Formats: sequence, structure tokens, C-alpha cells
Amino acid sequence: MNKIIITGGLGHIGSFLIEKILKEKKNIHLIVIDNLSSQRIFSLFNLKTYTNKISFYDFDITKKKISTVTKNAKIIIHLSAATDAEKSLGREKEYLNNNLRGTSEVVKFAKLYKIPLIFPSSTSVYGKMEKDSILYEDSLNQLFPQSPYAKIKLQEEKIIIKELKKSKYAIIRLGTIVGYSNGMRFHTAVNKFCYQASMNKEITVWKSAYNQVRPYVTLDDFYRLIIFFINKPKFISNDIYNLVSKNLSVKQIVDFIKKKRNVRIKFINSKIMNQLSYRVSCDKIQKKGFKTKDNIQEEIFKTLKIFDTSNINY
Repeated sequence: MNKIIITGGLGHIGSFLIEKILKEKKNIHLIVIDNLSSQRIFSLFNLKTYTNKISFYDFDITKKKISTVTKNAKIIIHLSAATDAEKSLGREKEYLNNNLRGTSEVVKFAKLYKIPLIFPSSTSVYGKMEKDSILYEDSLNQLFPQSPYAKIKLQEEKIIIKELKKSKYAIIRLGTIVGYSNGMRFHTAVNKFCYQASMNKEITVWKSAYNQVRPYVTLDDFYRLIIFFINKPKFISNDIYNLVSKNLSVKQIVDFIKKKRNVRIKFINSKIMNQLSYRVSCDKIQKKGFKTKDNIQEEIFKTLKIFDTSNINY
């Protein structure tokens, strides 16, 4: 049975991955590591029928070595990170100690035991644009991250590229995540908008961002890419790939929500809102044979439906 290690496995992305993999894939045993800093232990509650296919470990990878629980795996998926870009402002040391140190430890482990690494980075590394741009993985002159979170993502990428030259890795620059999971949080734009609209609150939109275009990616597209790499490990070939389901404006996102909810908008200021529109291309991974789906609206509707079935009086 093939082992797959997932760090930060109980969070928004990880909880979706582990449930889908356990339900849909045979001959895989998941080694899930999470320090429970976001208190997402309930991500494990519906997985009792898969106890022979999953092992969970509660520890901090910056303080305890992964090799204490296993020294072999087909792939390691490193999701462990503090992920709130806006809240990282003024907290760079904290994010360095958590995110950068964690990735450094994972890289050492992957290098020592020759385990291919999949690292989800972020399209936020492209940062501030001077014009409405289309960005590609080789857009080295357009890397202007605005938050400590995004700056540290770039540092993590550089560590991986430097240290794993003779190993195997794939860096995936993800658009803003869209989609429901058991471990989801609500600080990213689409999830926050869905929550606010369902609770009959004003949707808070950065003042300059309403008509600006950004890249978005569904949890399902990321899951399918992970399975693509598992099935075709030759494409874990020491490269960087963008992953985007669709580039959309905030207005388009809000318009999707309006189809299911009455929406009131409140424009607010943010210290990292001065980006112009940018579109991110994922042609590179598509040329390898992987195709994304245009299902942002469908995933938004699924998220909104969760609130409809939660038996809460809003």
C-alpha cells in the first residue's frame, strides 16, 4: 500500500484531500500530520470507516521530525502553514518561524529520504501589477509580493529549488481557493463572501478591488492535480506550475452569490489592496495533459447550500 504524507492535513485544503483520497483511491495509506493550531480535529470525525487507511499524528513539524513516524512515502504534500495573507502584516517573524521553518524541515526530510515533494505555493507571489497582466511561471520580473505571507512563499520556493535539485518536487502556485471542506476557514475572499451573505451580513469588499480580476482555483481542481501527480509521478519534475480554475473579478464572484442570496456590499480599506487586475495562466500544466474545470459558480453554490442545510436561524 502506497503511503502519502500530508502535513497540515486537517485544514481547508487538507481535509478535502484526505476525505476524497480515502473515498476514491485504493491502495493508499495517508500519514496525516497536523499540530491542531486551528483546532480542526473534527476534520477526522467522518472518517471512521477508513481507519485502516489513515494514521493521524498531532505534532508541530518545526519541533518534531517527520521521520519519527515514517521514513518512506510515495509523495509528501506539504500544506502546513499559516495562510491568512492580510493578518500576516506586522507578523512577519511569526510567519517566518512557522511557515519557513516548517518548509525547511520538510525539505530536509524529503531530501534525506528521497521522497517527491508537492508544495502548494500561491499566485499572491506575483503581487502588485503595473497593468492588467497575464502571468506565467517564468514571469520573474513580475514577482512583487505585498504581504509577508506571499514574500515567505517565495523564500520557501527558493529553498525547495536549491535543496532538491537532485530530488523531485513540484511547486504549485494556487489561485484563491474556492470550495467547501470540513476544515474550511473564512478569511479568503469567496468563503468569506459566502458566509457573510448567508448570515445576512454586508459583504466586505476591498474598495479598489470590486472590478479587478484575480485567479481562483477550486478544491476539486487541486485534488485532481494531486491524483494526476500520483498516477503520473514523472511530471513531478522539479518545476513550478500555476493552477487556476478561472480568472474572475470580485464583481463576478458577487454576482454568482446574488443568484442565491440577497447581497449588500460594504467597501473597506486594506493595506494590501493596491494591486491592479492580473490574470494567471495555467497553460504549462495543461500542456502536460491536466485540464482544469470551469466550475467556480458550482462550488460557490455548494458552499452556500451548506448554510441552507445547517439548521441555523440566520
